[in-house]
Parts: sequence; structure tokens; C-alpha cells
Amino acid sequence: MEKIPPTPPFSPWRLSVAPMMDWTDRHCRFLHRLLTKRTLLYTEMVTTGALMHGSVQRHLRFNAEEHPVALQLGGSEADELAQAARLGEQWGYDEINLNCGCPSERVQRGAFGACLMAEPHTVADGVKAMRDAVSLPVTVKHRIGIDKTESYDFVRDFVGTVAEAGCEVFIVHARNAWLQGLSPKENREVPPLRYGLAHRLKRDFPRLTIAVNGGITTNEQIAEHLQHVDGVMLGREAYHHPWLLTRWDEAFFGAPPSALDRDAVEDEMVRYMERAHAEDGCPWYAIARHMLGLRHGLRGARKWRQVWSDHRLKPLPPREVWRLARAHVSDETETLAA
Repeated sequence: MEKIPPTPPFSPWRLSVAPMMDWTDRHCRFLHRLLTKRTLLYTEMVTTGALMHGSVQRHLRFNAEEHPVALQLGGSEADELAQAARLGEQWGYDEINLNCGCPSERVQRGAFGACLMAEPHTVADGVKAMRDAVSLPVTVKHRIGIDKTESYDFVRDFVGTVAEAGCEVFIVHARNAWLQGLSPKENREVPPLRYGLAHRLKRDFPRLTIAVNGGITTNEQIAEHLQHVDGVMLGREAYHHPWLLTRWDEAFFGAPPSALDRDAVEDEMVRYMERAHAEDGCPWYAIARHMLGLRHGLRGARKWRQVWSDHRLKPLPPREVWRLARAHVSDETETLAA
């Protein structure tokens, strides 16, 4: 499948699906690419240590169909980031993104993620090293602050410092990251959303590409944010309700209306399960878990999900599981409240 760039004047970052640990693996991204051709997809965060000391193929392998796809890196040492970025370019990614937003304790112990916002010059050094190493866009995903510091000056100065190193694209998760006292899940829900700070960054740095992330769930909200910033990134909503993605190419990139139906998408996923098993023995249930939201809101969806989630069916081939699941699905025009 060829790479399909957004049609000018649309930014490549106009719409994207967030990097999410344990969720946005290559199988998830294959599903999302079936649903939208133009939306930018991101990998899970891959640490520089994993690439320096682990299996590069395991961490960087992806399907050709996924383009455009960005590699998100976690790290803080400029030389290691440069080396990891080179690997990403060699493997064919379209962008290198640096994680400056993850608040987990494990990430903090590695001295990267959200805690890097307190060290903008370290981030700038890493960005410069990566830009010197690759010809790809090097971008940064970050929060609007750390802990309970709510000064706009903090995030403005962070963006300004990193921009001086050549970064031109910033994806702003519009919440603070509390490094103490909140779990990663709570950090996605408890700190208040302050979209106005992301919008203000665009006004203060008009030459930069600014995208906003956090708590966005509807196409109406996407359209509203696009009045103020260059792009919008969705995470959990895109994962749990993936059919939402089928409207994005038309609504936000001027593409013709989608003619997809869920049966055709599910058929493609079953074919992909068969292909993945033939290639490397990947079990179908490692792929099926990502499509459990595909029939959200439709009559029979709960029983359909139960079939695809039934551990007793793991020995069966995926096409047989699909047959069992389809027996519970009504015509998709018979919808229930979402």
C-alpha cells in the first residue's frame, strides 16, 4: 500500500492516533489504517535502551500498510537518541517523535518522559542530535506542565528552547503530569484539561506546528480545536471506538465518503490474522483484542466481543472464530445507543 500524504494545504499532523503503551502495536495500527488512510499513526513508546540492548526487529518491525507511521522514542541521552533515530529511519518510519509526556515511575527512573520538561536544554540537545542524524521530521510530544505548576510561562519556555534546536512540531497533551501521587491512568484523568494553553502556544509560535491532545472524543471537538491549532491527536477514544476513524478522511482531509462496512473490515482483519500466523506464528487473539470496539453500539456487539475474547476458542483458526462471532451480529443498521 502506497504512502498517502495529506492533500495540501493540510498539515501531516492534522489528525493522528496517540502512541499508547500495550495498545498501538503494529496489529492495532493495521486495523486503524484500514479505517483511515490519511490519519498519522504512532507506535508505542520504544526506549533507546530497548533498541541498544534488545531486539531491534521486535521493537521496530511494522507493516508496509501502516504508512504514514511515526516512531515514538523514550530516552534522554543525545547520542542514544541519535542512534535510535537512525534505526527508525533505516526501518522506514516517516517521523521520529520524542516522548516528553509519560509520567510513569518506570519512565521517571529512566530520566525521560514528562520529567524531561524540567530539562528543556537536555531535550533540545536530543532533538538536535536526532535532526543531525536523520532527514525525517523530529517532533516532541509533551504536557503543559509538571506537578502543580500551572504557569503558562513554563510550557512556553520549554517549547521556545526546544524550537531553537530545530523542532518544528509539538504535540501538546493539555494536562499537567503529576510525577508524584498519581498513577499513569490517573494522570490521564485527574489533572484538569487546559486547552487554552495549547491554543496560546500556536498564537505565540505561529511558525510552529502545534497539535493538541487529551480528552477529545468527537468530530465536533476535533473541528473546534482545528480553528485554533494545526492538528488534533486522539488516544483512548480512537482505540475503544475505532469506527469513528472511518469519517476522518472525508471530514478533515477532503476525501470522498468512506464506503467501508464492518463486515469487510473484519474480513480483512481475519486475513491479516492468517497472514501474521503464517509469517511468524502470531496467534490470532493477539490481534483480535484490538478490534473489540469495532461493533460498538450495534445490536449483538456484546456477544460478538465475547466470542472474540473467549480463551476456550484459542485453538481454533481465526476464520472459524469469525464464523461463530458473526452468528451474533444483526444488520448494522439496527443500532443501539452508543
